[in-house]
Amino acid sequence: MDPIGLIAGEGRLPILVARGMRAQGRRVCCVAFRGHFDPELPALCDEFTPVGVYRIGSWIRRLRRWRSTQAVMVGRVSKARMHDPLRLVRELPDWRAAWLWYRRLRHDRRDQAVLGAVIDELHRGGIDLVDSTSFIPDHLATPGVMGSVQPDAMQQGDIDFAWPMLQQTTALDIGQSMAVRERDVIAVEALEGSDRMIQRAGELCRTRGWTFLKTSRSDHDTRADVPSVGVSTIETLAAAGAGCMALGVGRVILIDRPEVLAAADAAGIAVVGVEAESE
Repeated sequence: MDPIGLIAGEGRLPILVARGMRAQGRRVCCVAFRGHFDPELPALCDEFTPVGVYRIGSWIRRLRRWRSTQAVMVGRVSKARMHDPLRLVRELPDWRAAWLWYRRLRHDRRDQAVLGAVIDELHRGGIDLVDSTSFIPDHLATPGVMGSVQPDAMQQGDIDFAWPMLQQTTALDIGQSMAVRERDVIAVEALEGSDRMIQRAGELCRTRGWTFLKTSRSDHDTRADVPSVGVSTIETLAAAGAGCMALGVGRVILIDRPEVLAAADAAGIAVVGVEAESE
């Protein structure tokens, strides 16, 4: 099997990608962020070692030692952890990370800027990142209603109304999610992440049945950080009173898609794939 690297953060997504790699006959060589990865992940990898989040040189050395010249980077790194004032003490950066921050990220730490800088640094070290969705095509959002629950007229109207606005907020790097009811924007995601935005929307809108929308910007780099939803997202939406979830086709991952749709059906939440409009 040709070796391929897996740079893994939090959540179930690295597990799905590792399984997809093995299903395609690839040898999985994983560097996983210490304190972040799922305990199930090591057993799915042919090579595995924990690494520091800010030690890019360690990622490169390990992957090169395992003869991996390509890699997939998936899984969350907590935004709260990234903005921890003691992060440099808890996760001492190596010289590559320190130089990367000084040279490129001191004045621009947006997600796209960070991702682009990491991709370039990995390439300089002989590791090319590849599309993170290439091993999980069956888990991407598809056009139309994906479950058994249909959106009602209000929810469909809210999707039509809010989708162009969501595309604008993603283009401005404001956030990837939005909550809407009766053409009234309840909440827009920012630093807190989509789960906390959903909870906030539920507190602000006591009437049930509102719509949650999520996508990525048109030029989003799918080599890392593709937005995703999971069963826990459905549970959070149900608790907050949402009745519909609209997702960008080919731009959002449903983590364990059959389980996500089954949970949405059980909660009475419509799941709709929306094609991108011209931007």
